[in-house]
Amino acid sequence: MKIRSIIIDDEPNNIENLQHIIGQYCPHVMVVATASSAAEGIEAIRQHQPDMVFLDIQMPGETGFDMLRGMPVVDFEIVFITAYDKYALQAIKVSALDYLLKPIDIQEFTRAVDKVQQKISDRQQNKRIGHLMEYISAGQKGASKIALPTLQEIMYVKISDILRCESSNNYTNFHLYNGERILVCKTLKEISELLQSHGFVRTHQSHLVNTEGVKSYLREDGGSLLLTDGTKIPISRLNREMVKATLSGGI
Repeated sequence: MKIRSIIIDDEPNNIENLQHIIGQYCPHVMVVATASSAAEGIEAIRQHQPDMVFLDIQMPGETGFDMLRGMPVVDFEIVFITAYDKYALQAIKVSALDYLLKPIDIQEFTRAVDKVQQKISDRQQNKRIGHLMEYISAGQKGASKIALPTLQEIMYVKISDILRCESSNNYTNFHLYNGERILVCKTLKEISELLQSHGFVRTHQSHLVNTEGVKSYLREDGGSLLLTDGTKIPISRLNREMVKATLSGGI
């Protein structure tokens, strides 16, 4: 994942040194612009919409804190890089992700970048999940498709194409009728609550099944469902009567 960054520092040597460190130790970070004052920094941020900003504090005119306070919205991650250690508390108050002292320690710097990368990844994943929830909620009102956000893309899938869902810790595997499998970062419990109104039944702690894909109810081993693709899905003792009633009003 490429991270778009801007360096704001009033000392050209500091900018050059930071660019060198980024190029050598963090090649996935792209420096899309540099600025030598708060005013230039605001304009660069407006123009380039970075993921993160390396920000000096002490600059002529406005400080880095002044710059942030003057912005209508701060939708990027902030890493302060300064020669002074007395501003750490203020940095925390403006939600800086990290606070590094000059001269830059390489290990501390790479750890800060790693934290930014994780924060951006989490934010993107939450956005994908938001899309999923919006589409499933819309599906409850009659829409035929939902969006399944993966790490690489958002896939738009017909609800009727979903054969079953299977829990994988905090993730859920969507199994489609065509054999395709899609991994989504959401628990089966949450998925179950959203799909039950579309003919899906929770047979087990780890399984949610589209009733249209059930071929038969097997009484062996306490009960299981045979699906149209040949998969056998277990039914927990607690869910057995509910599953029977859902399928045919009692088997």
